[in-house]
Amino acid sequence: MSGTRDGRLGVGIIGAGRVGPVIGSALAGAGHALTGITSGSDDDRVEAILPGLPVLSPEEVVRRSELVVVAVPHDQLEGLVSGLADLGAWQPGQLVVHTDPAYGVGVLAPAVKSGAIPLAIHPAITFTGASSLDLHQLAQAYAAVTAPAPVLPIAQALAVELGCEPVVVAEADRGTYAEAIATATEFSRSIVQQSAALLSQVGVPNTGGYLSALVRSSVDQALAESTGPGPEGLKPDATINE
Repeated sequence: MSGTRDGRLGVGIIGAGRVGPVIGSALAGAGHALTGITSGSDDDRVEAILPGLPVLSPEEVVRRSELVVVAVPHDQLEGLVSGLADLGAWQPGQLVVHTDPAYGVGVLAPAVKSGAIPLAIHPAITFTGASSLDLHQLAQAYAAVTAPAPVLPIAQALAVELGCEPVVVAEADRGTYAEAIATATEFSRSIVQQSAALLSQVGVPNTGGYLSALVRSSVDQALAESTGPGPEGLKPDATINE
């Protein structure tokens, strides 16, 4: 690994779906140097978001990077981390951050055994894969951060560099946190789809557009009613990120 000046890091991305490239773009915008990204199902989209970034194997991404962002589906994360450990890929002092809501840092234990520093950061938005839209959403969002106490400030600082306001979630609470996130996203999507189907039955055109103001205002009202005082409340100027 080669260091960069002024605290900037060489950042590698494992996972080229909707999340990884956007996280990479945000960190590049914060001044970090991207080292590479793994291949995904739509390399042309990744190239449009991160032009010229080398497409590498996961092992090579880890080898080249001081900070490795692992943004893969939930059911792949544990096996990927342990598989790279079996290959001897993780390096002492290397920062490893995953973006899964359900896991804390325990899932990164195989990397920690090699001396890596584990961080869990979940931005509380629904990623679309469209860089400009997602970066705009990140700037209005919170992010759940979990890390060992000595390195928690690093996780918080990275969340801020993504554009988010960090909120600490304890390791033992990540399961409950993930349930809350899933409830909000899946229930919202299901209700909108059911409403749109009913409107289509009575001949209302452009059901998405018809429901847009209603749904947003209703959710805004629900958020306002659930907002408590202080930092636990709704982030200023926040909008709904469906």
